[in-house]
Amino acid sequence: MPGMKACDAGLFEMVCNATAIRKASRRITQFYDSTLEPCGLRSTQLAILSQLVGAAGPLTIGDLAKILVIDRSALGHNVRPLVRDGFVRLETSSEDRRRSAMTATRLGRAKWREAQKLWQDAQSRFEAQVGSAKAARLRKTLASIAHLDDLTSTPDA
Repeated sequence: MPGMKACDAGLFEMVCNATAIRKASRRITQFYDSTLEPCGLRSTQLAILSQLVGAAGPLTIGDLAKILVIDRSALGHNVRPLVRDGFVRLETSSEDRRRSAMTATRLGRAKWREAQKLWQDAQSRFEAQVGSAKAARLRKTLASIAHLDDLTSTPDA
């Protein structure tokens, strides 16, 4: 809004893309996490398992972080419980001992299948609230934003 100051109460939220997206993201994450609670996974952990289950082979931490658009330390934080619980196997690469590769275990694949039923419930409930067509447009828009490389760097001063 022209002439608006960033400190104007209420208006900042209306015009700030980051604030609106983060608030929506937190609300949706809370919703999916509460739906997934019976299987003991959080939505971030399900996303990790989904990538590993669908992968043609092991994924490095760097590759998985890039796919999920998450920094490596946050990914490590979310992977630890999956490794501890036997859902993910983390192995040192035979080609480069500084790199680790992850795969979903048989137990992890079973947990993923269990979580899919709960995820589908959350997905259906979300689309009932938002509308299927609107949800599809939202996913397409957000996916395109997630892959905008120009948003990962700051402009030269």
